[in-house]
Amino acid sequence: MFGKTVTLFRVFGFEVKVDWSWLILGSLVVWSLATSLYPALYKGIDPAAYWVMAVAGAVGLFFSIVFHELWHSLVARKYGVHMRGITLFLFGGVSEMGEEPESPKAEFFLAVAGPVSSIVLAAVLLGLSYLLAGSGPMTPVTGVLKILGYLNFMLAGFNLIPAFPLDGGRVLRAVLWGTWNDLRRATRVAASVGAGLGAALMALGALQFFVGRSVGGLWTLIIGMFVRVAARSSYRQLLFRQALEGVPVRKFMAAEPVTLEPSISVEKLVEDYIYKYHHKLYPVVEGEKLVGCVTLDQIKGLGREEWASHSVGELARGCSPENTVGPDEDVMKALALMQRTGRSRLIVAEGGKLAGVIALKDIMGYIALKLDLEEE
Repeated sequence: MFGKTVTLFRVFGFEVKVDWSWLILGSLVVWSLATSLYPALYKGIDPAAYWVMAVAGAVGLFFSIVFHELWHSLVARKYGVHMRGITLFLFGGVSEMGEEPESPKAEFFLAVAGPVSSIVLAAVLLGLSYLLAGSGPMTPVTGVLKILGYLNFMLAGFNLIPAFPLDGGRVLRAVLWGTWNDLRRATRVAASVGAGLGAALMALGALQFFVGRSVGGLWTLIIGMFVRVAARSSYRQLLFRQALEGVPVRKFMAAEPVTLEPSISVEKLVEDYIYKYHHKLYPVVEGEKLVGCVTLDQIKGLGREEWASHSVGELARGCSPENTVGPDEDVMKALALMQRTGRSRLIVAEGGKLAGVIALKDIMGYIALKLDLEEE
């Protein structure tokens, strides 16, 4: 879902990150507030003040989204659901769950926590704006607070649309899950509703575009595309997790991988191994002992003229939790490690000995076949 993200801060143990695409949303919010909404609602103010108010509004919206997602994360923690963090992107924000909730009850309360928090925050901001406005003339501060209050009501309303994986769609899934006692069926139906609503938004956006409301129509079309794609991919993610649930690493590892001896030269490694097998990571063994591993990045750190004078043993680095898993660990842990480190291959070690190598392509090949055969 995300491209390059930057970690901004931590709150209650959760990392808050921002994807570069949020800058598009922030810029649109600033432009809309400064050139349209504020001038229409609050006349007679210095035009420069509109831009200051707009920036304040965008910053307030940023923290409102963080507040919304934080409550998702706090309730998830209460129900034992692992959360990887909060990421803001083009369409708002998302709390990244490492696993599905264990019960319909947990799903329901996790889903409603965000919209409820946004409604409460909206009420507080609007109440504060009216309180300040009652004690004197309108000021830029009261104007910003009032708009932020309405934006939080809109944030809650949008998220309550029953389009999975939006919060309303998750509420729908929780109800269906509790009724049928079947998470997969509930997810399939909720995702189908979400995909249908996404298609309807796309059609509405296209209609708006052709009747002259090009900016609003384009934005509605993009949101519809996002909802439709997110709904379909969320269902496939569930199938993905269920297919790998409880499966050990040893099921996918190559038990007799290509290995290196510490004595061979880097030049031989490149010519006889890398160009032949096309791997970016190789285990280095001496007898039965796992010495470590060598990666393509380590070789790139040497000049071409140094390859013949350096051995693999000199480059080998010891195995660590960043590149190694055990054969009996859950394959989902291996996938999470690959995602976090950007590696496509991991060493599988047990008791200081090499057990094998696990590659992303082998896991994905299995998943593709299983989903092709079993997806309804």
